[in-house]
Amino acid sequence: MTAKYPSVRRRVPASLFTLSLALAIAADPAAAADADAAALADEAAQVEGGSYGGEIIVTARRRQETAQDVPIAISVVDGEQIDNTGSFNVGRLTQLTPTLQFYSSNPRNTAVNIRGIGAPFGLTNDGIEQGVGIYVDDVYYSRVASSTFDFLDVAQIEVLRGPQGTLYGKNTTAGAINITTNQPTFDFEGKAEVSIGNLDFKQAKAAISGPLSDQLAARIAVSSTSRRGTIYNVVTDRYIQSQDNIGIRGQLLWRPTDNLDITLAGDWNKQEAVCCGSVFVRTGETQRPLNRQFAALAAAQGYAFPSDNPYDRLTDLDANLNAGNEIGGASLRVKWDVGPGTLTSVTAWRYWDWQPENDRDFTGLPIVTRSQNPSQQDQYTQELRYNYTGDRFDFVVGGFVFHQRIDTQGTEQHGSASSRWTINPSNPLSNDQTVLDGLTARNTQYLKNTSAALFGQLSWTVTDRLTIQPGVRLNYDKKKGYYQRLVFAGDGSAITRDLADPVSAARLAVFSPQEYAPEFSDWNFSYDLTVNYKVTPDVLVYATYAKTFKSGGINQNGVPSDAAGIPLLAAATIKPESVDHYEAGLKSEFWDRRATFNLAIFRTDIKDYQANVNNGQFGVLRGYLANAGKVRTQGVEADVAIRPSDRFRAYANGAYTDAKYGRFVDAPCPPEFSGGSNSPANCNISGQRLPGVSKWAFSFGAEVNAPSSLFGEAGQFYLGYDGSYRSNFSSNATPSAYTWVDGYSLSNFRAGFRADSRVDIFAWVRNAFDRNYIDQLFVGPGNTGLITGLPGDPRTWGGTIKASF
Repeated sequence: MTAKYPSVRRRVPASLFTLSLALAIAADPAAAADADAAALADEAAQVEGGSYGGEIIVTARRRQETAQDVPIAISVVDGEQIDNTGSFNVGRLTQLTPTLQFYSSNPRNTAVNIRGIGAPFGLTNDGIEQGVGIYVDDVYYSRVASSTFDFLDVAQIEVLRGPQGTLYGKNTTAGAINITTNQPTFDFEGKAEVSIGNLDFKQAKAAISGPLSDQLAARIAVSSTSRRGTIYNVVTDRYIQSQDNIGIRGQLLWRPTDNLDITLAGDWNKQEAVCCGSVFVRTGETQRPLNRQFAALAAAQGYAFPSDNPYDRLTDLDANLNAGNEIGGASLRVKWDVGPGTLTSVTAWRYWDWQPENDRDFTGLPIVTRSQNPSQQDQYTQELRYNYTGDRFDFVVGGFVFHQRIDTQGTEQHGSASSRWTINPSNPLSNDQTVLDGLTARNTQYLKNTSAALFGQLSWTVTDRLTIQPGVRLNYDKKKGYYQRLVFAGDGSAITRDLADPVSAARLAVFSPQEYAPEFSDWNFSYDLTVNYKVTPDVLVYATYAKTFKSGGINQNGVPSDAAGIPLLAAATIKPESVDHYEAGLKSEFWDRRATFNLAIFRTDIKDYQANVNNGQFGVLRGYLANAGKVRTQGVEADVAIRPSDRFRAYANGAYTDAKYGRFVDAPCPPEFSGGSNSPANCNISGQRLPGVSKWAFSFGAEVNAPSSLFGEAGQFYLGYDGSYRSNFSSNATPSAYTWVDGYSLSNFRAGFRADSRVDIFAWVRNAFDRNYIDQLFVGPGNTGLITGLPGDPRTWGGTIKASF
């Protein structure tokens, strides 16, 4: 098998602690090679057997070396730790990795950021790239919706922080999540796991692997998760925000010779959750006249939310809700050891099918009765790279080609309550529900996205202590899109741009026809340089500079219009981000190598930052893209782990992240300054914090065990704790007094018995102290002052039994 990043072998079960290291492949471009399947199988056996020991071994260069010898910031979590901590998707992984941020109002509108940057906060726009790349067994997953699925038969996850474009196929300016699955083995093995818990939680996972012949091995894994929702809808008499995931992955490994591996893999994953909604949180005063703010509008229609306490977890959304999400694909990976190096080819196809239904007025009134934008994607990638290992020089060179097509068909329809809610009460048409009842916008759009790159890194071992590593990347991107919005009255007649007619003008104020075909293409050249020095055998210092670019994009969700309703086509394309990244770090081991302390200091400056902005309307412009002048994120990360004995180990990881708009003088105004006739068209938010970023974030935990026996089986009883804390953050693209989410801490416990016979049974509780907290806040449409939110999971508890052979 192959991977572009270090494979870390542990002689300890990583379930005992979160390993979050300032660690990097930057010192060695040959890290594109990977340990073979037998080594990973041996690792899995050691982990599941519960053996102890503190040394962490990197086998990426086809020889053992300690992880502390390679310099870049990375957090490493293996499959055993994922199982034991219940971190079975990216959202839960954030509790173990402080600098990883994850926000999701539904699978499509999901953002994964590292150190506060990566993707704009808010509605997803297909026309831009993700700054955080997601890779599974070397295959790039372009759809961030894949991050909402359960991890499937995972051996290890690496969260790399900082630009990674000179070693990765797809350019990633903020970092990468590299997922390595368990590979087929020529020894027969298997594992199974079953969990049950409150909220009707049920999860089952299984995998089996073994030889089909002397040269052919196979592995198949399945996973299923279901859970009742956490919010009760009083209108439909059912819970929403449920979990309903199923996945299957199969692999065939052909090893015709000792130096050639060919792996064919395929996977299919599906979600059918009753999702996604929100609950009432608060209202805030806007610049609208009082009779057009939420309290007056609701009173005029005799409306009230079922509860004004978000932690009652009640909603009354009246539109259909659905989050049908299907993703899958196939890949062919060839790894051929040629002389002193390894040639690797990865060919892949992936698809995504998204079938949503939403309630976009956030209330139980028939204002917006339909809101759905189903999408279909096909993606093709080809990567070819060669890794060379020598006495003084190592290098990796590669090429990458990517092509993607996305088709979307959108429908948004207003209902009988829309006229009175949307039209100014001073206008007599506000009392005529037929004006907006049935008003429908139908969107048709597509995106063709092609990119190609050449990349490479050289590692020069100047002395036994000093290593210099330069890297380069040449990248080409081309995007071609199409967007059409047609608008129809309730009787089915087409709406034209006729502002002289009062009824048409009222309808055009909600939905305006648009049609445009944006295009973007560009070349860019990226480079980086890392220097590291071994102060002592157990102390490494390093420094990195990277100059990189995030590809330009096109607006695929509609563009703003002028006073006459004409689309402003200048807003159809988005300039590339220009990124300057600086980082320095320290990695150390002490106390007989039973403890580690790692430190990273970073600063990233971005020009023409791609921001997601909102103008509060019901229609296309609830979210579109624009370039902010400058953004800066800087901070410090520290990781400590101790393992004084086989019976105890602990960890603490912390991050301070100061992420701000350096210059954004024409940003959309927050709700409190919007909606009035004299409200400013734009606001200067330079110096304010980026959305979704906590200044302080920590993860910490420990596990203690004692040897014993249970029902005649030798093993150990254990008690584990994992905690996390994050300070407050803004939940709106432009910071608002109404959308700050308070900081919170979470505590998770587990206790059980781990038998030497590789059977493990334990009980667990997450959010043990039932802390009330908000995952995300949303500004309601129309600048009425409505703020809704998504409460985080309440206390959940259950039990797990698993076995392997």
